[in-house]
Amino acid sequence: METPNRCAQSQEQLIGDLRLVIENAEELLKNTDHYSSLLYQNARAKLSLALEAANEELARFEDAQLERMMAATRAASERCCDRTGEQRILRAFLH
Repeated sequence: METPNRCAQSQEQLIGDLRLVIENAEELLKNTDHYSSLLYQNARAKLSLALEAANEELARFEDAQLERMMAATRAASERCCDRTGEQRILRAFLH
């Protein structure tokens, strides 16, 4: 069973891996734009569609991760009775 911390690390790794794949695929598209054969153009079109879907999925992953972080911050603030941003910052440095 994965702990919340391990799950968060796995998600961060997935997001990082997805970013790297997207960057490499975009670089491949950029470096193959001079190939004009129908085979290359079809492959590039498929890759372009896949990249669009991957970018949308990455945005969803990042939004979900941000929501989880914000929820965790709110929960910690409520649990520790933080009423100001200064109290949150001080708690972060004390613990």
